Amino acid sequence: MSRILLVEDNEMNRDMLSRRLTRKGYEVTMAVDGREGVEMAKQGGYDLILMDMSLPEIDGWEATRQLRAAEETRSIPIIALTAHAMAGDREKALEAGCDDYDTKPIELERLLSKMEGLLNK
Repeated sequence: MSRILLVEDNEMNRDMLSRRLTRKGYEVTMAVDGREGVEMAKQGGYDLILMDMSLPEIDGWEATRQLRAAEETRSIPIIALTAHAMAGDREKALEAGCDDYDTKPIELERLLSKMEGLLNK
């Protein structure tokens, strides 16, 4: 069972996505802001991180940069999630260190495909 860290500040999005991923067989742990997400990731044991880009405390862009800079989290795949898909956001996410990018509202099959691709590398 793959362990997923979901970093999402919106309670409804967090609840909905975590339940759907749990039903698909993933073990999901949740963080509510960027700072908590970074701290939890550094505690270890995650196979993949789903990172909302619009977060309180520190945003997803900065949280991703911090995770990429830390030895213990450098290799964990990160998928950026954003509701505000603007031209250039995908490139910005990849430059920050994300491995992939997906838009909200989440289309579960598309996200699962991206997750499996990274988990099976």
